[in-house]
Amino acid sequence: MSLYFTASRLNPFSIKGSSVRKIQYGFAAAMLGTTVAMAIASMPAMGKEVVKIAFVGPLTGGVSSIGLGGRNSADLAVKLRNADPASKYTYELVTQDDECKPNVGVQVATKISADRGIVAGVTHFCSAVAMGTVGVYNRFGLPVVVWGAVLPDITYGNNFKEVHRVNGTMINQSEVAAKFMTGLGYKKWAIIHDTTDYGKGHNKYFSEFLKRDGGTVVGTFGVTADQQDFTSELTKIRELKPDVVYFGGLTPLGVRIRTQMEKLGIKAQFEGTSGIKSDAYIEGAGKQMSEGSLAFIEGAPWEKLPGGLYFTGKYQQQKYGEPPEAYGVFAFAATNLIIDAVEKVGPDRKKVRDVLNGTRDAETIIGKVTFDDHRQNVVPLVTKYVVEDGKWVIWEDSSYAKGKKKLAGL
Repeated sequence: MSLYFTASRLNPFSIKGSSVRKIQYGFAAAMLGTTVAMAIASMPAMGKEVVKIAFVGPLTGGVSSIGLGGRNSADLAVKLRNADPASKYTYELVTQDDECKPNVGVQVATKISADRGIVAGVTHFCSAVAMGTVGVYNRFGLPVVVWGAVLPDITYGNNFKEVHRVNGTMINQSEVAAKFMTGLGYKKWAIIHDTTDYGKGHNKYFSEFLKRDGGTVVGTFGVTADQQDFTSELTKIRELKPDVVYFGGLTPLGVRIRTQMEKLGIKAQFEGTSGIKSDAYIEGAGKQMSEGSLAFIEGAPWEKLPGGLYFTGKYQQQKYGEPPEAYGVFAFAATNLIIDAVEKVGPDRKKVRDVLNGTRDAETIIGKVTFDDHRQNVVPLVTKYVVEDGKWVIWEDSSYAKGKKKLAGL
């Protein structure tokens, strides 16, 4: 700027031709030198190698709100790292929709695994999809970090060193849910679960822990994932007069069951899993009918962690069209674990896998992450949530916990 400022004040008409040419050449050389210097200074950022990371989740269908929140959160992790001048690489997120369908999930898993330019993946919310794809990742040697699926066999059913999981399992959820509810004084449960591996798993583990804690299951009903009418099951449940209706499944079915319970006059407490912990559940059931619904999710209440405020602030700045939902923080953490591994050993699948396998006390937005011998994060805590005034609220912070409101039947 100073060169331009000085040169612009010279009067060319008061200088002889040769002098004018000298000034012109000198000015041009100075500007060229400045341009080259600026180019050299920017070369490290411009010359960074591009590393691709895949994100896979349900971006369409009944649980798309969770998938979109996860995608946005992974995208945020990539954008923040790319903005860091200390980053060795430029990261690119390759997004794929598994539609929460196992057959589609296998196709997508094969596609990203076969792309040797993709170094790792942040994969799956739906357990049935995750179960169907673990063999693909193992066969292609693609390291992945599961960000939402909770079926234990995803990590414990095999010993695939490529498969990691940053969230907890339904075992953690079920143990806390059973102990918490029996502790409140509830005695009798009717269980409705979808007939996918996800729903059957929740039924299995919750029933076991419930029996251990002194609860009684008066009836168990399996329903298909796309079932619309639950009149038959709910009529039988009404006759059984349970204290609690426990639902093991995802948001779309949860909304239908809760609203149809109301129509049939079933006043039992409604208890769900992490599968209904979404804004879409409240929107679908409505503020009044969703009030008092319970859900449980692995990990510390991230809203109260220092990193939680950072995450939500940065997320809002991006103006995404969808909220991060319950599992967005897990997708964010999974993406950062992969990026950290790449920064350490470079974009090599096997080396990244080995670094992930050795994860111990890694500081993340969801707290410290440690993978056990099956690459499952050791989650020390499950957070309890209740719907209050149209929002999911941490149980301990709710009016219900403080005795100002009461759950059904208490």
